[in-house]
Amino acid sequence: MPNSVTPTHCPYCALQCGMNLTPLQDGGVTVVERPDFPVNRGALCGKGRTAPAVLASGVRLTSPLVRSGGTLAPATWDEALDRIAEGLGRTRAEHGPDACGVFGGGGLTNEKAYSLGKFARIVLGTSQIDYNGRFCMSSAAAAGIKAFGLDRGLPFPLEDIPRTGCVILVGSNLAETMPPSLRFFNELKENGGTLIVVDPRRTKTAEHADLHLMPRPGTDLALALGLLHLVVAEGRVDEEYVQERTTGWEEARAAAMAHWPEYVERITGVSVPQLRETVRLFCEPEHAMVLTARGPEQQSKGTDTVGAWINLCLATGRAGRPLSGYGCLTGQGNGQGGREHGQKADQLPGYRKLDDPAARRHVAEVWGVDPDSLPGPGRSAYELLDALGTDIRALLLMASNPIVSAPRAAHVEERIRSLDFLAVCDVVLSETAALADVVLPVTQWAEETGTTTNLEGRVILRRRAITPPEGIRSDLEVMHELAARLGGEKGLEKGFPTDPEEVFEELRRASAGGPADYSGITYGRLAAENGVFWPCPAAADTADDAEDCEDASLDATAEADDPAQDDEATTPASAVHPGTPRLFLDRFATPDGRARFAPVTHRAVAEEPDDEYPVLLTTGRVVAQYQSGAQTRRVDELNAAAPGPFVELHPRLAARLGAAEGDPVAVVSRRGRAVAPARITTGIRPDTVFMPFHWPGEGRANTLTNPALDPTSRMPEFKACAVRVEAVRS
Repeated sequence: MPNSVTPTHCPYCALQCGMNLTPLQDGGVTVVERPDFPVNRGALCGKGRTAPAVLASGVRLTSPLVRSGGTLAPATWDEALDRIAEGLGRTRAEHGPDACGVFGGGGLTNEKAYSLGKFARIVLGTSQIDYNGRFCMSSAAAAGIKAFGLDRGLPFPLEDIPRTGCVILVGSNLAETMPPSLRFFNELKENGGTLIVVDPRRTKTAEHADLHLMPRPGTDLALALGLLHLVVAEGRVDEEYVQERTTGWEEARAAAMAHWPEYVERITGVSVPQLRETVRLFCEPEHAMVLTARGPEQQSKGTDTVGAWINLCLATGRAGRPLSGYGCLTGQGNGQGGREHGQKADQLPGYRKLDDPAARRHVAEVWGVDPDSLPGPGRSAYELLDALGTDIRALLLMASNPIVSAPRAAHVEERIRSLDFLAVCDVVLSETAALADVVLPVTQWAEETGTTTNLEGRVILRRRAITPPEGIRSDLEVMHELAARLGGEKGLEKGFPTDPEEVFEELRRASAGGPADYSGITYGRLAAENGVFWPCPAAADTADDAEDCEDASLDATAEADDPAQDDEATTPASAVHPGTPRLFLDRFATPDGRARFAPVTHRAVAEEPDDEYPVLLTTGRVVAQYQSGAQTRRVDELNAAAPGPFVELHPRLAARLGAAEGDPVAVVSRRGRAVAPARITTGIRPDTVFMPFHWPGEGRANTLTNPALDPTSRMPEFKACAVRVEAVRS
């Protein structure tokens, strides 16, 4: 490969598609196909192809901005950093360390996420840190830990999907949210397998399904329980597996038997014949999978809902067996790694729990501090945002835009405006950054090196392809400089290297022995092997152990492109752990090695429709935009494909309103009002409307959404809230 071509990965979703970057004369880059990476095999969606557009100087920030006289104006880096240190330091001195908050993002590399958690707890001494990944995968993570003792989005590589017999895809529109992944599901069908899609809308993904179930939003829990009822009633339980590899079956079975098919039909709107057909298609093949995404997870009962789908896998003997099991389709680019290394309110690196004394001792030793000096768990993401301006007086925010992405967004905007001090690090001037006292322009994916962890648990290496413009610094440099200013005479900046590989080496030590063990992963291995799956301890204990790991991987895809490029790639198997593409094949990560059933029962959404608000709103994404749209809304090609918000509604509802295609309609909830053009389709339930959440302003969908929280994961209920729809008359 010519030296001018840099192999790297897309900056957007959790597929982390492989791409090659070629420098241009003007300092930019162009994206070139990279067919060697097994996740996308060269395919890219429009967002990946156009990612370099955000590098343009007219699009991205190129200078620090400091608020003066109510206006953000260019400033030097020293002025901006001094202002941040003064704002955070004053707040800490006057109100205590927990008056300083830190809010991160699922797009940060592992190195940045790790450093941000360390910065919050060591430099600021605050417990008040969380990240926007709490809004994405936290319910699935909580359910996975309860059931299996470990959370990794997919416990198997994507390449296993075409080889299974049936996939139930719950609440995912991956044809739009991660288009290159659709090929695995098409190959599944070509191989004679079956795809079942569960979604209240007939999405582009549902159009590929052999069977499409359209439940009422917020009833996925009842649906899963009804399917398990039929599994029991039809004698399809794998009794031997249940006895040998699980616990808690009797309680879960009793809960499921209270959800007979006709009852579930009334709750969900999914007919009894469809329920029976789903069970038949799922149970008859030798192998099958259930994959969930935001649909069942972004609910005030999301943990229980995912637990019910896991129950279905356990009762039929699917989990922990080759080509079978439960998996979560992680959304954000580094949503997996971001929740493993310390930027969540309750976690330390390596997916350790912050309230575990042994975990505190281990990480404190790596950091060179007293374990007792580490603060305890803090608030979850929405609770942190809700406390801004009251308990939390200053906020450092990196790579997130909560004014658009948070539930009850108008309230969150109000809380952000009430802060004494706000500092934002971002690539562009997002809606949230526009309210800041200081904005720092930071490097982005093509301008920096770092690791991310994709939805399979594959740790991969993004490589720097071009030099960032003058005046741009990395988030690692920002934390180093702030540590120097806020640490006094302690020399804390020494604990915040600016070289990402040096940070990763420390992360390896901090994660060693934890659930997400990266200690056996190096930059050299990542370059040579196209990624390494965690857990990957520093070494296999014996050659037999290494061979066992390799056998369990079923000839996984993490093979060296050219082992001679890296000495470690030729190290004997007895010295190097190969990584773990497939989890749980021998035992689950629980103390007794058994998976745990969840004894869950259906309950209603937090806000059911009534006479005043008779319709349910659900939200989601479109193919041409990403998350809050802070970057993609600045790309002409993507804006041409998806120029603004809309309200998707059924013709019957449109007729009652007297609304035609393209007419403005208002969607009103107990939290606010949003207006957008009507998009009329028979592909949505008559009792449901849909809005994408990428836009600010009048059409901001999250103005409407309900921040009711799951009691375990603290996930807000984005996917179901009561609204009314009104025609907007001129």
